[in-house]
Amino acid sequence: MELDYYVRSGQKKLRCGYTTGTCAALAAAGAARLLLTGAPPETLRLLTPKGVTVEVEPAEWAAESEKARCAVVKDGGDDADITTGHLVAATVTKTASGVTIDGGRGVGRVTKPGLDQPVGAAAINHVPRQMIAAAVQAVCEDVGYEGGLSVVISVPDGEELARRTFNPSLGIEGGISILGTSGIVEPMSLQAIVDTIGVEIHQAAVSGARRLLLTPGNYGLDFLKETALLAEDIPCVKFSNFVGEALDMAVSEGFQSALLVGHIGKLVKLAGGVMNTHSKWADCRMELFCAHAAVCGGTVDLCRKLMEAATTDGCIALLDEAGLRERVLESLLAAIQRHLDHRAAEKMQVGAVVFSNEYGLLGQTETAKRIIEQWRQI
Repeated sequence: MELDYYVRSGQKKLRCGYTTGTCAALAAAGAARLLLTGAPPETLRLLTPKGVTVEVEPAEWAAESEKARCAVVKDGGDDADITTGHLVAATVTKTASGVTIDGGRGVGRVTKPGLDQPVGAAAINHVPRQMIAAAVQAVCEDVGYEGGLSVVISVPDGEELARRTFNPSLGIEGGISILGTSGIVEPMSLQAIVDTIGVEIHQAAVSGARRLLLTPGNYGLDFLKETALLAEDIPCVKFSNFVGEALDMAVSEGFQSALLVGHIGKLVKLAGGVMNTHSKWADCRMELFCAHAAVCGGTVDLCRKLMEAATTDGCIALLDEAGLRERVLESLLAAIQRHLDHRAAEKMQVGAVVFSNEYGLLGQTETAKRIIEQWRQI
């Protein structure tokens, strides 16, 4: 059963899909019900964190005396990724108490610190874990079972699929990650999202605004709300990965100044002149940290560790240990500013503010500091 939920992207209506986390929770609920009642589920139903209900038929199920297995097919909607059409399965067994969750065949293991799960754990992120636990606990309550359950999530083709992802370089070995924060995949074709960005920037310009906030996505919006960095009346547009296009549009619409606010994992790429930050176009985060650390006096050992880091937060931790955080970030921010100035071609004042979920505000380019001061005086 296809998910009957759509979003509009530009002039297109695109069908949404559901995440591997949703698949895992559906499969776990199906396996739990089969184990505890002996009756194979005809349909599986789940309310996702986004508030959208997903209902599917199990693709496979099997029961033995002490365990049960259920699998569903991943559906990515109109934003299909490499996991679409592949099975996500759960095997459930009884335990004394509680719900334990682990990964089996085709689910990766974390081998580097700094990711959502600790080293050694299955690469099943925290929101999917919560969804899985809630799904099987609901089954237990429904059938009156008071014992515990062990849930093992597997993806039969996961190891092969993972070779086509960044998982090995991030520090996830042996399979894919079970991901998702809302439970729903909202598709956006490349041109559709660029068109949408253009519409939103144009609407801001038509309203008379000459100041513009640009952020990659929800992390940036959350940071602005939590820090109250700027007044809420400044229009804010999400540019996803399309930094260059968003700047070009802002210039063409006559904006006088723009401020980029984003996570270091996205905006550090600007220090290398990368204006499309999607990982399939460029993923030079660690190389940039390494290069700037080197020119700031970092040792060969530090540079090697930076190149091996799993995340940009991991890079910050390494720079803290070496006492180089301030110097390296200053160097990176200066490079970011140079590339922003080049793209804006002196037709618009633009600066950048970078932050991290773990470390908070990391820094502002010099132009960003001037922009913020000017905006606060208006």
